[in-house]
Amino acid sequence: MIDNLITPDYIFESSWEVCNKVGGIYTVLSTRANTLQNRFNDKLFFIGPDVWQDKSNSLFIESDTLYADWKHFALRNENIKLRVGRWNIPGNPIAILVDFMPFFVDKNQIYAEMWQLYQVDSLYAYGDYDEASMFSYAAGKVVESFYRYHLTSADKVIYQAHEWMTGLGALYIQWAVPQIATIFTTHATSIGRSIAGNNKPLYDYLNAYNGDQMAHELNMESKHSIEKQTAHHVDCFTTVSEITNKECAQLLEKKADVVLMNGFEDDFVPKGSTLTAKRKKARALLLTVANNLLGSDLDDTTLILGTSGRYEFKNKGIDVFLESLNRLRLDDNLQRNVLVYITVPGWMKEPRTDLIDRLHSKKRYNQPLESPFTTHWLYEMHQDKILNMMHSLGIKNEKTDKVKIIFVPCYLDGNDGIFNQNYYDLLLGEDLSIYPSYYEPWGYTPLESIAFKVPTVTTDLAGFGLWVKSLNAKGTINNGVEVIHRSDNNYSDVADSIKRTIESYSIKDKSEIKKIRLHASRLAEKALWKHFIIYYYEAYDIALRNAALRQMK
Repeated sequence: MIDNLITPDYIFESSWEVCNKVGGIYTVLSTRANTLQNRFNDKLFFIGPDVWQDKSNSLFIESDTLYADWKHFALRNENIKLRVGRWNIPGNPIAILVDFMPFFVDKNQIYAEMWQLYQVDSLYAYGDYDEASMFSYAAGKVVESFYRYHLTSADKVIYQAHEWMTGLGALYIQWAVPQIATIFTTHATSIGRSIAGNNKPLYDYLNAYNGDQMAHELNMESKHSIEKQTAHHVDCFTTVSEITNKECAQLLEKKADVVLMNGFEDDFVPKGSTLTAKRKKARALLLTVANNLLGSDLDDTTLILGTSGRYEFKNKGIDVFLESLNRLRLDDNLQRNVLVYITVPGWMKEPRTDLIDRLHSKKRYNQPLESPFTTHWLYEMHQDKILNMMHSLGIKNEKTDKVKIIFVPCYLDGNDGIFNQNYYDLLLGEDLSIYPSYYEPWGYTPLESIAFKVPTVTTDLAGFGLWVKSLNAKGTINNGVEVIHRSDNNYSDVADSIKRTIESYSIKDKSEIKKIRLHASRLAEKALWKHFIIYYYEAYDIALRNAALRQMK
């Protein structure tokens, strides 16, 4: 099948998350890079924003020699300030970071041109729209400059833009360098996410929603406009799951040409005895932090649960997860202690010094610290949704409670002041992870979980959950992943389903758990990039063919 597809000679990809670890798109790009680098061998370029100019960034290794002549030419003749180097990830692909700030002086002119050319409406832009658009435009100028300096019309070139933040650059390239084939990938529609986040029923009424009308109602006109116009004008429009494709068809009035499911690489997942040792270390640390915070004596028989991701209280299902835990703690039939870590970056102020002091002491404490719910202090804690819901449910983390919940409101990057371990090293210590998302175009967190042999719970409103169901219609925890049915109106049923799954898992014996962990790992293997990369090759083929047709008109 691959033999019949047109293959590009050069690939450029732009994203706000190149060398900038802020969300799930980082995982998409960084785990896929090695697969593409092996095939295209330094004819793959990632373009990101140079937001690290005066700060250390371990993800970017700058080179003084790589494309030095072009870099100096771009600065001297085109006033494009950029840095060229390597992205410090498997495959070490070439990365170009561009300073987009100089383009702000021409912002209004750029917006006017995009309106005239593609009817992109930037009139009501606010917040991060300007910053993203100036980066996007700068990325387009970078590719145009590289093309004119190094390449010719004989070279088959792909430019792939990720999310609405890079749409303007894709449209600019299509106009300025029509020889380059353009791909636009939306990882979530801006309107779909906004509808869900504003507590409007997305799924029951999806077929009745008009994207333009909702953009006006939700004050999202500019983001919606760039997303919609880019989807309609590029050579190949793509998204990441069938559930998001339904949103695109309705809200953007454009179905994807190809669905690019998000794969994964397991090259950083420990194996065998190394995994066992790291899991043991992670569990010990998770229990130590909990015991010092709570004044408890939880031991290794404790069932450790976790959830993580963006702080989207409803969309990520944090609310229904807390509800399920409250029902679980009130159930007299629960036999094991359950320790839950909610690892969601919030408005974190600082690590708790009182907890640090306890962790550095050799004493054993039988009294909890003040506010024994969080490992780090937050700004305006009284307004935090997680802490407020715990309070409203009467969750106190008392010694007699079988279920204890701890909020970790920071990125686990190895320097948080409490755990000082990265996220993946702590994920290994969990027995079960829960991601009951209401709005989740794909769902990397449950996929990462099973890659580390941690069985997981997700929903059929997540792209990943639907993919699991396509492989196994049952989708039960015994197969490594429990896929719970979610809709606009079954919040209570979801809470009960999570509760039942935790209860059933808590009484499984070691041999059963060993089998489930193995099933989880084998399922993760089916989502490796070597299985999903073909969809990208199909997108390249479609884009190159459509670009050729476009130039003939």
